[in-house]
Amino acid sequence: MKFLCDEMLKRLGRWLRAAGYDTVIEGDGVGDRDLIQRAVREGRLLITRDRKLTEFREAPEVVILLRSNAVQDCIQELTGRLGIDWTFQPFTRCLVCNTPLTEAAPEQWCKVPRRSRVTVKHLFYCPQCGKVYWEGGHVRRMRGKLAAWRAGGRG
Repeated sequence: MKFLCDEMLKRLGRWLRAAGYDTVIEGDGVGDRDLIQRAVREGRLLITRDRKLTEFREAPEVVILLRSNAVQDCIQELTGRLGIDWTFQPFTRCLVCNTPLTEAAPEQWCKVPRRSRVTVKHLFYCPQCGKVYWEGGHVRRMRGKLAAWRAGGRG
């Protein structure tokens, strides 16, 4: 599954990326027609809370209208409706730009804080925006949330 989150669901979009789903997070001010057309063109499901988007002819095929407001509730609603596996391919995409991550080259290790280098075994790199990722405490906490959501919990 590939997703497109509108501007209201940026946090949900980042969690979908963390789970490994190809998720575009649209910027502010993009028109409704443009959102629908992009979803159709790229074969994405458009996730929104905007009821007006359901009025377009193509909407039944691409729009997922969420009723929830809080990100935690949106996660549970989306899981129930689409069967999202929150441990699909965790931390394989850049949380900033959605690009698939690659194994980092040795010269990129200088971007890891000195005290973390001792415990880091694998470093991942986004070839698009240059961000580096490693398995630290933050990622472990996020993995715990993803696992809880997969099990049907509230994370």
